[in-house]
Amino acid sequence: MRRRKRRFLFSTVCTLVILLAGLAGAALFFRIQEKIGASRKTPDALFLEYVECLSKADYKAMYGLLDDQSHLNISEEDFITRHKNIYEGIEGSGITAQIRQVVEKDGEAAVSYNMSLDSTAGEINFSNQVTFRKEKKKGYQMVWNDSVIFPELGRSDKVRVSTDKAKRGSVFDRNGLLLAGKGTASSVGLVPGKMSGDSAGDLETLGNLLGMSADSIGKKLSAKWVREDSFVPLKTIKKVDELNLGSMEPREDNVKNKEFQDELLTVPGVLITDTEVRYYPLGESGAHLVGYVQNVTAEDLEKHPDEDYLSDSVIGRSGMEALYEKELKGTNGRTITITDSGGTVKKTLAAKPRVDGTDITLTIDSTLQAEIYQAFKEDKSCTVAMNPFTGEVLALVSTPSYDDNDFILGMSEEKWASLNDDERKPMFNRFRQRFAPGSSFKPITGAIGLTTGAIDPNEDFGREGLSWRKDESWGNYYVTTLHDYSPAILENAFIYSDNIYFAKAALKIGYDDFMSGLDKLGFNQEIPFDISVTKSQYSNTERIETEVQLADSGYGQGQMLVNPIHLASLYTMFANQGNVIKPYLQYKAEPEPEVWLPGACSPEIADRIRTALSKVISSEHGTGHAANRNDMELAGKTGTAEIKASKDDRTGTELGWFAVFTTDPNLETPILLISMAEDVKDRGGSGYVVRKDKAILNFYIPGGQ
Repeated sequence: MRRRKRRFLFSTVCTLVILLAGLAGAALFFRIQEKIGASRKTPDALFLEYVECLSKADYKAMYGLLDDQSHLNISEEDFITRHKNIYEGIEGSGITAQIRQVVEKDGEAAVSYNMSLDSTAGEINFSNQVTFRKEKKKGYQMVWNDSVIFPELGRSDKVRVSTDKAKRGSVFDRNGLLLAGKGTASSVGLVPGKMSGDSAGDLETLGNLLGMSADSIGKKLSAKWVREDSFVPLKTIKKVDELNLGSMEPREDNVKNKEFQDELLTVPGVLITDTEVRYYPLGESGAHLVGYVQNVTAEDLEKHPDEDYLSDSVIGRSGMEALYEKELKGTNGRTITITDSGGTVKKTLAAKPRVDGTDITLTIDSTLQAEIYQAFKEDKSCTVAMNPFTGEVLALVSTPSYDDNDFILGMSEEKWASLNDDERKPMFNRFRQRFAPGSSFKPITGAIGLTTGAIDPNEDFGREGLSWRKDESWGNYYVTTLHDYSPAILENAFIYSDNIYFAKAALKIGYDDFMSGLDKLGFNQEIPFDISVTKSQYSNTERIETEVQLADSGYGQGQMLVNPIHLASLYTMFANQGNVIKPYLQYKAEPEPEVWLPGACSPEIADRIRTALSKVISSEHGTGHAANRNDMELAGKTGTAEIKASKDDRTGTELGWFAVFTTDPNLETPILLISMAEDVKDRGGSGYVVRKDKAILNFYIPGGQ
């Protein structure tokens, strides 16, 4: 019995071993068959795998699908390099293929297909055919040659991308005069074949004249492309104005430029030729408004990866050049071709025509812009000129200024340092900033007071003399004014520019109504204008904190800071029945005013304040009387803002303001002018600005005085 049990167990174990061995063998068999099946995919499946690898730029995997002969014809490294250069060069993407037909015969298969892909020159579509050859061990493998990439592509052919650079649009003023566009400068360079034997000495001399090192000039001359008769450009400088030279009084800078170029030409081999550049005719007069362009940097290219910038493109850095960059830059044209070894085009694969940049026409009057600049060029100032009835901005000037052409021609380190070290800050754009408005703000206080009903225009606020404080709670702080008059009613307060009246008016209005009124007029908000400007404020905190601050705010002091463009916009309510007109810069043949703040005050209030402001100019007692003209009605307000470290500071400076506008909407050239000049203390205060603006008005609207 025991022997039988042993035989049974032995038999069972053997059966299990045989069974397990059979299962293992079967598994191995199926794995082998699976590998064989994987390596013997159908030609259409292999082709689609190839396309999938291509779309992923997995060129190594693509190479693995080629037959042995193809491997002999091209190395893996060359295969990968060829594909990488072509597809990255054309910026190939979105690659898709559709098989049309597969024909198998005698161990070979022809796969016909349609392929499409996106490129830098647009979509590329073509029909093609590729052969697969069956090998004993591997099954079907691709028979590759260069025509698999594109049908017409041969082994020695190249795929080239040529760029047709878009021309940057120009900027014009309202009268069609150029503000930014095509100009001509002088390119200074060397012709190696015409240099003297003492080239080292010549390079040293030339380098000193151009502000370049002799080594840097030498490197340019040693470039591979340079031949004996090549012109090697070194520096771009201003072109000599020959017409001006022949005039009775040629400009000093033009004469010096001519002398400089004559000296350059004494160096053997130097040639000066014309070259096209971006040109700004207004120069310093319009630099803060028009801005300038510069060559793109690596940072620019990284920041704007899909915006069609080339390594030698320019980009707007400031002003209109930056504001309208997208419209001005245009779109480069591109053509992708197959060329043979001799450079002959065999096939054009895709072409996208260039689209030149759009020309921009502004509402600016460049002659007015230049006149304002000339009037204030020695001052730290800014001026806003606009049509008070349409909102068209006629001029935006900031002084002192810089010449935006210098950025195009290449600014020396010395020049750049002088601009940045100048304490007058010529690079600082003042019309984008905010300043204490002083008495130019009083019409705004008046409008809020009349709207809330806190001010009765005929109420006499009492005769206080030249200083006043509410009570002893103000300590030693007094509000002061310059003129003693009677009665102290609203109209007279405007004429005599009475600080005390408007301090009392602000207290009558009260904290909440005053701040609410200012909020409704755009304070602490972005104003709707093409150029981003600093927000106006009425306090350094969220609200007006004290009674003294409220009183000071009523006449534009305290912590009140206003942007000049914002202030100009607010003044339009007095010419437009209480509606504040939106300022704008892009020219319209038929200007239609757009209301920014409807009903900022009632038509009756606007009319009352406008009448009072006209008397500020026409009355012999008016602080703006020096600007009066007999041939038209002007309305305006002067302002002097004290800038000091503390209430007791006696050494602080003053800002002078003058806001003035023509009241007749039928005038051929209506204008609203707001000017601010710094440091007018001991120079006549706001009267200094009034005299300047009077001359500007007489220029813009010639006629009676």
